[in-house]
Amino acid sequence: GGLGCELLKDLTMMGFLNIDVIDMDTIELTNLNRQFLFRQPDVGSSKAEVAAAFVNKRVPGANVVPHFAKIQDKDGDFYKQFHIIIMGLDSLEARRWMNDLICSFLEYDEDGNIDPSTALTVVDGGTEGLKGHVNVIKPGTTPCFECILPLFPPQVNFPMCTLADVPRTPAHCVEWSKQLEWDRARPFGDVALDCDDADHMQWLFKTSEKRAKEHGIEGVTLKFTQGVAKRIIPAIAATNAVVAAACANEVFKIATGACKEMQIETGGHYMMYVGSEGVYTDTMSHDRDPECTVCHRAAVNVKASRQMLLKDFIGVLKNDARLRIKDPALSAPAPSGLKVLHNPHVSALAKMYAGNLDKTMGELLSGLESGVELTMDDPVLATQKQLSITFTD
Repeated sequence: GGLGCELLKDLTMMGFLNIDVIDMDTIELTNLNRQFLFRQPDVGSSKAEVAAAFVNKRVPGANVVPHFAKIQDKDGDFYKQFHIIIMGLDSLEARRWMNDLICSFLEYDEDGNIDPSTALTVVDGGTEGLKGHVNVIKPGTTPCFECILPLFPPQVNFPMCTLADVPRTPAHCVEWSKQLEWDRARPFGDVALDCDDADHMQWLFKTSEKRAKEHGIEGVTLKFTQGVAKRIIPAIAATNAVVAAACANEVFKIATGACKEMQIETGGHYMMYVGSEGVYTDTMSHDRDPECTVCHRAAVNVKASRQMLLKDFIGVLKNDARLRIKDPALSAPAPSGLKVLHNPHVSALAKMYAGNLDKTMGELLSGLESGVELTMDDPVLATQKQLSITFTD
Protein backbone atom coordinates (compact mmCIF):
# COMPACT_ATOMS: atom_id res chain seq x y z
CA GLY A 1 0.00 0.00 0.00
CA GLY A 2 1.00 3.60 0.58
CA LEU A 3 3.62 2.79 3.22
CA GLY A 4 4.86 -0.22 1.24
CA CYS A 5 5.47 1.81 -1.92
CA GLU A 6 7.55 4.31 0.04
CA LEU A 7 9.48 1.52 1.77
CA LEU A 8 10.33 -0.26 -1.48
CA LYS A 9 11.53 2.98 -3.03
CA ASP A 10 13.63 3.97 -0.02
CA LEU A 11 15.17 0.55 0.60
CA THR A 12 16.14 -0.29 -2.96
CA MET A 13 17.61 3.15 -3.63
CA MET A 14 19.66 2.77 -0.42
CA GLY A 15 21.13 -0.45 -1.80
CA PHE A 16 18.89 -3.15 -0.31
CA LEU A 17 18.36 -5.06 -3.54
CA ASN A 18 17.17 -8.51 -2.40
CA ILE A 19 13.69 -8.02 -1.00
CA ASP A 20 10.59 -10.21 -0.82
CA VAL A 21 7.28 -8.35 -0.62
CA ILE A 22 3.94 -9.83 0.44
CA ASP A 23 0.55 -8.23 -0.20
CA MET A 24 -2.81 -9.85 -0.74
CA ASP A 25 -4.51 -6.70 -2.12
CA THR A 26 -5.22 -5.67 -5.68
CA ILE A 27 -4.85 -2.13 -6.99
CA GLU A 28 -7.89 0.15 -6.87
CA LEU A 29 -8.37 3.47 -8.64
CA THR A 30 -8.36 5.36 -5.34
CA ASN A 31 -4.87 4.01 -4.56
CA LEU A 32 -3.28 6.01 -7.36
CA ASN A 33 -3.21 9.34 -5.52
CA ARG A 34 -0.47 8.13 -3.15
CA GLN A 35 0.72 4.65 -4.18
CA PHE A 36 3.09 5.94 -6.83
CA LEU A 37 4.39 2.59 -8.11
CA PHE A 38 1.01 1.98 -9.79
CA ARG A 39 -0.62 3.42 -12.91
CA GLN A 40 -4.22 3.37 -14.16
CA PRO A 41 -3.75 0.31 -16.41
CA ASP A 42 -2.63 -1.59 -13.28
CA VAL A 43 -6.04 -1.29 -11.58
CA GLY A 44 -7.25 -4.77 -10.66
CA SER A 45 -3.76 -6.30 -10.65
CA SER A 46 -1.76 -7.57 -7.68
CA LYS A 47 -0.07 -4.78 -5.73
CA ALA A 48 2.93 -6.96 -4.87
CA GLU A 49 3.49 -8.08 -8.46
CA VAL A 50 3.13 -4.64 -10.04
CA ALA A 51 5.29 -2.94 -7.40
CA ALA A 52 8.04 -5.54 -7.75
CA ALA A 53 8.06 -5.24 -11.56
CA PHE A 54 8.20 -1.42 -11.38
CA VAL A 55 11.07 -1.33 -8.89
CA ASN A 56 13.06 -4.08 -10.63
CA LYS A 57 12.85 -2.10 -13.88
CA ARG A 58 13.63 1.25 -12.27
CA VAL A 59 16.50 0.33 -9.89
CA PRO A 60 19.56 -1.39 -11.41
CA GLY A 61 20.28 -4.74 -9.76
CA ALA A 62 17.05 -4.81 -7.79
CA ASN A 63 15.64 -8.28 -7.14
CA VAL A 64 12.24 -7.72 -5.56
CA VAL A 65 10.30 -11.00 -5.38
CA PRO A 66 6.52 -10.58 -5.10
CA HIS A 67 4.09 -12.82 -3.23
CA PHE A 68 0.41 -12.23 -4.00
CA ALA A 69 -0.83 -13.75 -0.74
CA LYS A 70 -1.75 -13.15 2.88
CA ILE A 71 1.11 -13.09 5.37
CA GLN A 72 -0.66 -16.02 7.05
CA ASP A 73 -0.30 -18.10 3.86
CA LYS A 74 3.46 -18.45 4.43
CA ASP A 75 4.89 -20.81 7.04
CA GLY A 76 7.65 -20.28 9.56
CA ASP A 77 10.38 -21.66 7.29
CA PHE A 78 9.60 -18.96 4.74
CA TYR A 79 10.11 -16.15 7.25
CA LYS A 80 13.19 -17.71 8.85
CA GLN A 81 15.19 -17.18 5.65
CA PHE A 82 15.29 -13.39 6.13
CA HIS A 83 17.58 -11.19 8.22
CA ILE A 84 15.17 -8.30 8.84
CA ILE A 85 11.39 -8.13 8.55
CA ILE A 86 9.69 -4.78 7.93
CA MET A 87 5.99 -4.55 8.68
CA GLY A 88 3.85 -1.97 6.92
CA LEU A 89 0.56 -3.62 7.83
CA ASP A 90 -2.85 -1.98 8.08
CA SER A 91 -4.33 -3.79 11.09
CA LEU A 92 -3.51 -4.80 14.65
CA GLU A 93 -4.62 -8.33 13.87
CA ALA A 94 -1.99 -8.81 11.15
CA ARG A 95 0.72 -7.31 13.37
CA ARG A 96 -0.21 -9.62 16.23
CA TRP A 97 -0.05 -12.67 13.97
CA MET A 98 3.39 -11.79 12.59
CA ASN A 99 4.72 -10.83 16.02
CA ASP A 100 3.55 -14.14 17.49
CA LEU A 101 5.19 -16.14 14.70
CA ILE A 102 8.53 -14.37 14.98
CA CYS A 103 8.64 -14.68 18.76
CA SER A 104 7.99 -18.41 18.40
CA PHE A 105 11.34 -18.76 16.55
CA LEU A 106 13.36 -17.98 19.71
CA GLU A 107 15.58 -20.74 21.04
CA TYR A 108 17.61 -20.66 24.25
CA ASP A 109 20.86 -22.25 25.43
CA GLU A 110 21.37 -24.15 28.70
CA ASP A 111 21.87 -20.88 30.60
CA GLY A 112 18.64 -19.39 29.33
CA ASN A 113 20.32 -17.02 26.88
CA ILE A 114 18.76 -16.40 23.49
CA ASP A 115 20.45 -18.00 20.49
CA PRO A 116 21.08 -14.86 18.35
CA SER A 117 20.61 -16.81 15.13
CA THR A 118 16.94 -17.41 16.06
CA ALA A 119 16.11 -13.76 16.84
CA LEU A 120 14.76 -11.95 13.78
CA THR A 121 14.74 -8.16 14.10
CA VAL A 122 11.46 -6.52 13.14
CA VAL A 123 10.93 -2.91 12.10
CA ASP A 124 7.24 -2.09 12.40
CA GLY A 125 5.91 1.04 10.73
CA GLY A 126 2.35 2.28 10.85
CA THR A 127 0.38 5.37 9.94
CA GLU A 128 -3.02 6.63 10.97
CA GLY A 129 -3.99 9.86 9.24
CA LEU A 130 -1.49 12.48 10.41
CA LYS A 131 0.04 10.18 13.02
CA GLY A 132 2.54 7.37 12.75
CA HIS A 133 5.02 5.18 14.56
CA VAL A 134 8.20 3.18 14.06
CA ASN A 135 8.94 0.34 16.46
CA VAL A 136 12.14 -1.72 16.44
CA ILE A 137 11.35 -5.12 17.94
CA LYS A 138 14.13 -7.47 19.04
CA PRO A 139 12.29 -10.55 20.31
CA GLY A 140 13.34 -11.50 23.82
CA THR A 141 15.07 -8.15 24.38
CA THR A 142 12.61 -5.35 23.68
CA PRO A 143 8.87 -5.57 24.33
CA CYS A 144 7.14 -7.49 21.57
CA PHE A 145 4.04 -6.07 19.90
CA GLU A 146 1.76 -8.04 22.24
CA CYS A 147 3.46 -6.43 25.26
CA ILE A 148 2.44 -2.94 24.12
CA LEU A 149 -0.97 -3.87 22.73
CA PRO A 150 -2.81 -2.12 25.63
CA LEU A 151 -1.36 1.19 24.36
CA PHE A 152 -3.57 0.97 21.28
CA PRO A 153 -7.11 2.26 21.88
CA PRO A 154 -9.97 -0.25 21.65
CA GLN A 155 -12.17 -0.16 18.59
CA VAL A 156 -15.26 2.02 18.69
CA ASN A 157 -18.45 -0.03 18.92
CA PHE A 158 -22.02 1.10 18.23
CA PRO A 159 -25.00 0.35 20.53
CA MET A 160 -26.73 -2.78 19.29
CA CYS A 161 -30.18 -1.16 19.55
CA THR A 162 -29.09 1.61 17.18
CA LEU A 163 -27.86 -0.91 14.63
CA ALA A 164 -30.96 -3.06 14.85
CA ASP A 165 -33.69 -0.41 15.02
CA VAL A 166 -32.80 3.08 13.82
CA PRO A 167 -29.58 3.37 11.82
CA ARG A 168 -28.66 7.02 11.26
CA THR A 169 -25.36 6.86 9.39
CA PRO A 170 -23.78 4.76 6.60
CA ALA A 171 -21.46 3.23 9.23
CA HIS A 172 -24.49 1.97 11.19
CA CYS A 173 -25.68 0.11 8.07
CA VAL A 174 -22.32 -1.55 7.54
CA GLU A 175 -22.00 -2.53 11.20
CA TRP A 176 -25.56 -3.95 11.15
CA SER A 177 -24.64 -6.14 8.17
CA LYS A 178 -21.38 -7.18 9.81
CA GLN A 179 -22.53 -7.81 13.37
CA LEU A 180 -26.13 -8.96 12.95
CA GLU A 181 -27.10 -9.92 9.41
CA TRP A 182 -24.02 -12.05 8.68
CA ASP A 183 -24.78 -14.46 11.53
CA ARG A 184 -28.46 -14.56 10.63
CA ALA A 185 -28.12 -15.04 6.86
CA ARG A 186 -24.91 -17.13 6.81
CA PRO A 187 -24.43 -16.38 3.10
CA PHE A 188 -21.37 -18.62 2.77
CA GLY A 189 -22.33 -21.32 5.22
CA ASP A 190 -20.98 -21.79 8.71
CA VAL A 191 -17.89 -19.58 8.30
CA ALA A 192 -16.81 -16.39 10.02
CA LEU A 193 -16.78 -13.11 8.13
CA ASP A 194 -13.37 -12.52 6.52
CA CYS A 195 -12.89 -8.84 5.69
CA ASP A 196 -10.01 -9.79 3.39
CA ASP A 197 -12.22 -12.04 1.24
CA ALA A 198 -13.51 -10.26 -1.88
CA ASP A 199 -16.75 -12.27 -2.02
CA HIS A 200 -17.48 -11.62 1.65
CA MET A 201 -16.88 -7.90 1.22
CA GLN A 202 -19.11 -7.77 -1.86
CA TRP A 203 -21.94 -9.39 0.10
CA LEU A 204 -21.36 -6.99 2.98
CA PHE A 205 -21.47 -4.01 0.61
CA LYS A 206 -24.69 -5.07 -1.16
CA THR A 207 -26.42 -5.86 2.14
CA SER A 208 -25.33 -2.55 3.68
CA GLU A 209 -26.38 -0.65 0.55
CA LYS A 210 -29.86 -2.21 0.69
CA ARG A 211 -30.18 -1.39 4.40
CA ALA A 212 -29.14 2.21 3.74
CA LYS A 213 -31.69 2.67 0.94
CA GLU A 214 -34.47 1.34 3.18
CA HIS A 215 -33.71 4.09 5.70
CA GLY A 216 -32.96 6.89 3.25
CA ILE A 217 -29.24 6.95 4.02
CA GLU A 218 -26.68 7.78 1.33
CA GLY A 219 -22.94 7.19 1.16
CA VAL A 220 -22.57 3.41 1.29
CA THR A 221 -19.98 2.43 -1.33
CA LEU A 222 -17.72 -0.60 -1.59
CA LYS A 223 -14.72 1.48 -0.50
CA PHE A 224 -16.63 2.91 2.46
CA THR A 225 -17.83 -0.57 3.45
CA GLN A 226 -14.26 -1.86 3.42
CA GLY A 227 -13.12 1.10 5.49
CA VAL A 228 -15.74 0.56 8.19
CA ALA A 229 -15.44 -3.24 8.25
CA LYS A 230 -11.63 -3.18 8.48
CA ARG A 231 -11.50 0.01 10.62
CA ILE A 232 -9.44 1.78 7.96
CA ILE A 233 -8.47 5.41 8.55
CA PRO A 234 -7.77 7.48 5.40
CA ALA A 235 -4.07 7.54 4.52
CA ILE A 236 -2.04 10.70 3.95
CA ALA A 237 0.87 10.43 1.51
CA ALA A 238 3.18 12.75 3.46
CA THR A 239 2.77 10.73 6.67
CA ASN A 240 3.61 7.56 4.76
CA ALA A 241 6.78 9.22 3.46
CA VAL A 242 7.91 10.37 6.93
CA VAL A 243 7.32 6.99 8.59
CA ALA A 244 8.79 4.95 5.71
CA ALA A 245 11.94 7.09 5.75
CA ALA A 246 12.34 6.51 9.48
CA CYS A 247 11.85 2.75 8.98
CA ALA A 248 14.43 2.67 6.18
CA ASN A 249 16.96 4.52 8.37
CA GLU A 250 16.54 1.93 11.11
CA VAL A 251 16.97 -0.92 8.64
CA PHE A 252 20.16 0.73 7.35
CA LYS A 253 21.57 1.06 10.87
CA ILE A 254 20.68 -2.53 11.78
CA ALA A 255 22.14 -3.98 8.57
CA THR A 256 25.37 -1.98 8.46
CA GLY A 257 26.16 -1.26 12.09
CA ALA A 258 27.07 2.27 10.99
CA CYS A 259 25.43 3.56 14.17
CA LYS A 260 23.02 2.32 16.81
CA GLU A 261 19.45 1.67 15.85
CA MET A 262 16.59 2.61 18.13
CA GLN A 263 16.85 0.52 21.27
CA ILE A 264 16.39 0.91 25.00
CA GLU A 265 20.06 1.86 25.54
CA THR A 266 19.91 4.69 22.99
CA GLY A 267 16.82 6.33 24.44
CA GLY A 268 14.01 4.19 23.11
CA HIS A 269 12.90 1.54 20.64
CA TYR A 270 9.62 3.25 19.72
CA MET A 271 9.30 6.50 17.76
CA MET A 272 6.00 8.34 17.71
CA TYR A 273 5.18 10.93 15.04
CA VAL A 274 2.26 13.34 15.44
CA GLY A 275 1.48 15.82 12.68
CA SER A 276 -2.08 16.71 13.61
CA GLU A 277 -1.09 19.68 15.79
CA GLY A 278 2.17 21.15 14.55
CA VAL A 279 4.88 18.51 14.22
CA TYR A 280 5.87 16.44 17.22
CA THR A 281 8.05 13.35 17.58
CA ASP A 282 9.24 11.44 20.59
CA THR A 283 11.31 8.31 21.11
CA MET A 284 10.52 6.16 24.11
CA SER A 285 10.88 2.73 25.65
CA HIS A 286 8.29 0.41 27.10
CA ASP A 287 8.65 -2.43 29.58
CA ARG A 288 8.29 -6.05 28.62
CA ASP A 289 5.21 -7.68 30.08
CA PRO A 290 6.45 -10.49 32.35
CA GLU A 291 3.16 -12.32 31.78
CA CYS A 292 3.13 -11.86 27.99
CA THR A 293 1.70 -14.96 26.33
CA VAL A 294 3.77 -14.29 23.20
CA CYS A 295 7.39 -13.34 24.01
CA HIS A 296 7.43 -15.02 27.45
CA ARG A 297 5.22 -17.90 26.29
CA ALA A 298 3.46 -17.66 29.65
CA ALA A 299 0.22 -19.51 30.29
CA VAL A 300 -2.75 -17.22 30.99
CA ASN A 301 -4.57 -17.94 34.22
CA VAL A 302 -8.34 -18.00 33.74
CA LYS A 303 -10.92 -18.57 36.48
CA ALA A 304 -13.96 -20.71 35.75
CA SER A 305 -16.74 -22.45 37.61
CA ARG A 306 -17.22 -26.16 37.01
CA GLN A 307 -20.89 -25.32 36.44
CA MET A 308 -20.08 -22.84 33.66
CA LEU A 309 -21.11 -23.91 30.17
CA LEU A 310 -18.35 -24.12 27.57
CA LYS A 311 -20.07 -21.49 25.41
CA ASP A 312 -20.08 -19.10 28.38
CA PHE A 313 -16.42 -19.86 29.08
CA ILE A 314 -15.58 -19.00 25.46
CA GLY A 315 -17.45 -15.73 25.96
CA VAL A 316 -15.25 -15.00 28.99
CA LEU A 317 -12.15 -15.62 26.88
CA LYS A 318 -13.36 -13.31 24.10
CA ASN A 319 -13.93 -10.52 26.63
CA ASP A 320 -10.57 -11.01 28.38
CA ALA A 321 -8.47 -7.90 27.70
CA ARG A 322 -5.28 -9.93 28.10
CA LEU A 323 -6.15 -12.16 25.15
CA ARG A 324 -8.03 -10.00 22.62
CA ILE A 325 -8.97 -13.10 20.67
CA LYS A 326 -11.55 -13.56 17.95
CA ASP A 327 -12.84 -17.14 17.69
CA PRO A 328 -10.86 -19.63 19.80
CA ALA A 329 -10.53 -23.36 19.35
CA LEU A 330 -9.91 -25.26 22.60
CA SER A 331 -8.38 -28.63 23.45
CA ALA A 332 -7.81 -30.34 26.80
CA PRO A 333 -5.25 -32.89 28.03
CA ALA A 334 -6.19 -36.53 27.49
CA PRO A 335 -4.37 -39.85 28.03
CA SER A 336 -3.69 -40.11 24.30
CA GLY A 337 -2.66 -36.46 23.84
CA LEU A 338 -5.30 -33.76 23.41
CA LYS A 339 -9.07 -33.97 23.10
CA VAL A 340 -10.97 -31.34 21.16
CA LEU A 341 -13.48 -29.29 23.13
CA HIS A 342 -14.40 -26.80 20.41
CA ASN A 343 -13.03 -26.01 16.95
CA PRO A 344 -14.88 -23.43 14.84
CA HIS A 345 -12.08 -23.25 12.25
CA VAL A 346 -12.76 -26.63 10.63
CA SER A 347 -16.39 -27.12 9.63
CA ALA A 348 -16.34 -30.90 10.17
CA LEU A 349 -14.93 -30.51 13.69
CA ALA A 350 -17.31 -27.63 14.44
CA LYS A 351 -20.27 -29.92 13.72
CA MET A 352 -18.76 -32.91 15.49
CA TYR A 353 -18.17 -31.06 18.76
CA ALA A 354 -21.07 -28.57 18.62
CA GLY A 355 -22.79 -30.40 21.48
CA ASN A 356 -19.92 -29.54 23.82
CA LEU A 357 -20.97 -25.90 23.84
CA ASP A 358 -23.90 -26.71 26.12
CA LYS A 359 -21.88 -28.95 28.44
CA THR A 360 -20.38 -27.72 31.71
CA MET A 361 -16.66 -27.24 32.25
CA GLY A 362 -16.84 -29.80 35.06
CA GLU A 363 -18.28 -32.38 32.69
CA LEU A 364 -15.76 -31.68 29.91
CA LEU A 365 -12.78 -31.57 32.28
CA SER A 366 -13.90 -34.37 34.58
CA GLY A 367 -11.06 -35.68 36.75
CA LEU A 368 -8.86 -32.63 36.10
CA GLU A 369 -7.96 -30.21 38.89
CA SER A 370 -7.13 -26.50 39.05
CA GLY A 371 -3.95 -25.77 37.11
CA VAL A 372 -4.94 -27.88 34.13
CA GLU A 373 -3.81 -26.21 30.94
CA LEU A 374 -6.06 -25.94 27.91
CA THR A 375 -4.54 -25.40 24.47
CA MET A 376 -6.02 -22.51 22.49
CA ASP A 377 -5.80 -21.63 18.79
CA ASP A 378 -7.15 -18.36 17.40
CA PRO A 379 -7.00 -16.67 13.97
CA VAL A 380 -5.25 -13.56 15.35
CA LEU A 381 -2.31 -15.63 16.64
CA ALA A 382 0.15 -17.74 14.67
CA THR A 383 0.85 -20.32 17.38
CA GLN A 384 -1.01 -22.14 20.13
CA LYS A 385 -1.40 -20.61 23.58
CA GLN A 386 -1.88 -22.24 27.00
CA LEU A 387 -4.68 -21.35 29.41
CA SER A 388 -4.18 -22.36 33.05
CA ILE A 389 -7.62 -22.99 34.53
CA THR A 390 -8.40 -22.21 38.17
CA PHE A 391 -11.73 -23.66 39.30
CA THR A 392 -13.68 -21.40 41.63
CA ASP A 393 -15.84 -24.16 43.10
